[in-house]
Amino acid sequence: AAALESVAPRVALHDESTGSLLIARDEDKSFAPANFAKLVAAAVVFEALKTGEITDATLYPISEHAWRSGGAPARVTTMFAAVKSFVPVGDLLRGLVVDYANDAAIALAEGLAGSEETFTLRMNDYAARVGLKDSRFANPTGYPDPKARTTLADMLALAGHIRAAYPDRYALYGQPDFLWNKINQTNKTRFIKELPGVDGMMLAFDEAAGFGALITAGRGDRRVTLAASGYGSLADRDKDVKALI
Repeated sequence: AAALESVAPRVALHDESTGSLLIARDEDKSFAPANFAKLVAAAVVFEALKTGEITDATLYPISEHAWRSGGAPARVTTMFAAVKSFVPVGDLLRGLVVDYANDAAIALAEGLAGSEETFTLRMNDYAARVGLKDSRFANPTGYPDPKARTTLADMLALAGHIRAAYPDRYALYGQPDFLWNKINQTNKTRFIKELPGVDGMMLAFDEAAGFGALITAGRGDRRVTLAASGYGSLADRDKDVKALI
């Protein structure tokens, strides 16, 4: 472990096979979650599906708010769901997990809880129940908010929880692409194509927190999870992630 190096200000590489941290630096220091919030949003939906509260076929409307704030007009990552259309939960989940779609995140929140605000309460309750000790989320998209914070330690715990609690849903994180409205969108966690063994999970960026990554990988009997944040550039993040995995 002493031979491992990283340029990330915050980094933790967990060996799932032994339970050891192979490298750790400021893994308990808080930062803005950005896209990592979508992992909690997805987990809330996974739980609702598992308990039978909803099904993959349940239809949710795309409100004007979801379209304007998370769709094409917002110029953010989107699945291009049409305003006032109805989309099955299964497709919204694929948009959220594979494409990091903000319109999908908002539509799922509004459909399941009535509003983003109420859904966020559910996110924070869920985070507390599964042991995320130092995290608080302000919305399902990860849009900047001073109240939203998380840590790498919590993200490592969340990754392990999702894999264990929802093994069938976890496979979505490794889906290479997603076709919707005749638009084929490649998985934004591009390391699943660039690094052998990588099967999820999510990349993130925040103006203050910098570039981040939560990556899970398995080869043979060995499995590791990498959480890192604070990179000053995409190039630094990509080079470091590849070296550590």
